[in-house]
Amino acid sequence: MPRSSSLIARVAGAAAGVVLAAATALVAALPAQAASLTQVTGFGSNPGNLTMYAYRPDGLPAGAPAVVLLHGCVQNASTYVANSGWQKYADQWKFTLIAPQQPSGNNANSCFNWFETGDTARGQGEALSIKQMVDYAKTTYGTAAARVYVSGLSAGGAMSAAMLAAYPDVFAAGSIIAGIPYRCATSTVTAFSCMNPGVDKTPAQWGDLARGAYAGYTGKRPRVAIWHGTSDTTVATANAAESRDQWTNVLGVSTTPTSTSSLPSGTSLEVYGNDQVRLYRVSGMGHGTPVDPGTGADQCGTAGAYFLDTICSTYRDALFFGLGGGGASPSPTPTATASPTPTASPSPSPTAAPVCVTASNYAHVVAGRAYQSGGYAYALGSGQRMGLYNTFYKSTLKQTGPAYWVIGC
Repeated sequence: MPRSSSLIARVAGAAAGVVLAAATALVAALPAQAASLTQVTGFGSNPGNLTMYAYRPDGLPAGAPAVVLLHGCVQNASTYVANSGWQKYADQWKFTLIAPQQPSGNNANSCFNWFETGDTARGQGEALSIKQMVDYAKTTYGTAAARVYVSGLSAGGAMSAAMLAAYPDVFAAGSIIAGIPYRCATSTVTAFSCMNPGVDKTPAQWGDLARGAYAGYTGKRPRVAIWHGTSDTTVATANAAESRDQWTNVLGVSTTPTSTSSLPSGTSLEVYGNDQVRLYRVSGMGHGTPVDPGTGADQCGTAGAYFLDTICSTYRDALFFGLGGGGASPSPTPTATASPTPTASPSPSPTAAPVCVTASNYAHVVAGRAYQSGGYAYALGSGQRMGLYNTFYKSTLKQTGPAYWVIGC
């Protein structure tokens, strides 16, 4: 397919998130430590001509999960790994980061070609190259086949949607940040209208497009988190609702949320079905990845161009993926009597002086001692259900290990 026309160059700069800041303002140095982001060669036939980078924390156990990170336009793998905050949680909770990089030879502004059908179809182009990187990690690193996830910003967010549609058998969950529904655009011309003002389709129409990426597939579908700033003028906010419509339809759940909640920095969270789809709307935020620099458990990232100081989306996504505490994220049913299966992580080593905290379930979640799912709060690490997620219901939690809390003291 042609990749060097002036039209592609124009769309590449605008499509799915133009990142126009100077490179010096984007690049943040990785912390000094033994583990580092390393280029990997020979990972497959690489039909999309992408570059693979991987970050493997020190002390990574066998069978660890992996997260694929897809950068935005005029970004690269190291920029996204360093500034998004994912490295912090990879070090803390021990999982691999796989960071594909788009060379300028493929796209003038290094955008993933989310609007080219040959790059977003199963078994072809850039999508296949990314899948081959995952296969390499499984074979070479021992990555757990059932615990692979994907997240991306803008063009990377649109490509994240493509990976979830084309490879539902590879990814357990994914995150689409300031992205676009799968197959909204099939050419450089239609990319503009998808970005802004957006394209309106019924949930069934969007769902059919995603299901068509792997026709006949009847297996389990990945869970999806969607993030969008309410002041995003690059990728219109209408895309958040359209993406919600697509993935709720694919997962067979209603477009009416089962719960809603308010999070820091004016962020609202809508949960759909049995926590199969989440939609985060960040009030007043423009186009970029939400970060929240700091040392708190729920803080992450480096603020800068297209890394916007609001809320740490990476922390929320890592918990949604089930990476915190080492076990799978529970999926509570909407009935009042149902209880999720606790996480499968081994019992942590006790700390010298256990910490006990009594607070509202809302305060526990905000502080990073717990997370919410389907209207209930769950202790981080143990996955024990604490009760309703609100400011009125109080719980006492005891820390028994790093990122591991249990009910009681």
